[in-house]
Amino acid sequence: MFKGSMPALVTPFRNGALDLETLKKLVEWHIGEGSHGLVPVGTTGESPTLSHEEHETVIETVVTAAAGRVPVIAGAGSNNTVEAIRFVEHAARVGADAALVVTPYYNKPTQRGLIAHYTALHDCADIPIFIYNIPGRSVIDMTPETMGELAKLPRIVGVKDATGDMARVCDTRITCGTDFIQMCAEDAVAHGFNAVGGVGCISVTANVAPKLLSQMQEACLADDYATALDLQTKLMPLHKAIFTEPGLVGAKYAMSRLGLCSDEVRLPLTGLADETKAMVDAALVHAGLI
Repeated sequence: MFKGSMPALVTPFRNGALDLETLKKLVEWHIGEGSHGLVPVGTTGESPTLSHEEHETVIETVVTAAAGRVPVIAGAGSNNTVEAIRFVEHAARVGADAALVVTPYYNKPTQRGLIAHYTALHDCADIPIFIYNIPGRSVIDMTPETMGELAKLPRIVGVKDATGDMARVCDTRITCGTDFIQMCAEDAVAHGFNAVGGVGCISVTANVAPKLLSQMQEACLADDYATALDLQTKLMPLHKAIFTEPGLVGAKYAMSRLGLCSDEVRLPLTGLADETKAMVDAALVHAGLI
């Protein structure tokens, strides 16, 4: 159920407010382009600047619009366990297929604290949970050994791995087992990630080029790494350009160039610098998107 290319959905805004009609259109577009799942209200969905009510509205809107055609993994993380419980329970209540829970940022729990945090979330609702391990943002790194302990819980089913460490994928296969679902979080290494045990990518670039990303992931799943490499080469300038500044800003600008949504973001993020816009434009041409 959880594999392939899953866009980490942007949250479209219009004049500072949620643009839910555009969000619904994006869901339809992604499904039509072949995306294998949808992941709303992660960092790319500007979760830090959404209110709790907006967060829950976006999740419910995406679940309703997807209507079971592709799985929805609902962003449900917080560095406050009580708050994360609220989001996980809500995701389960509105029919999301899984919850994505980031390692608690800023307060820097120990590995023992991570086990307690995820165990509480596992126990609060009957919904599969993906761990989101992103040391570059949360400062802490969940070790493969800790993840192995959590993988013993029946509803801790996988990880979104943003370490960029290919050896980590193999280590996690040893501690968590080969059925533990490993999804890449770094577009630039997604091809190699699959070669050592991954089964897909929760992708920022897939907001812009969902068909190419789904084709690349399908090639990997079919063990056709030559085709996947050709597609990744076509996409690499776009990966780099989008992440020159915060990835969601680059993705929204690229989407605005394709007429998909506004490039509006919420402070403290700002729109792209002109030189970064030029990089994104050139990468869109390289990928054959404009």
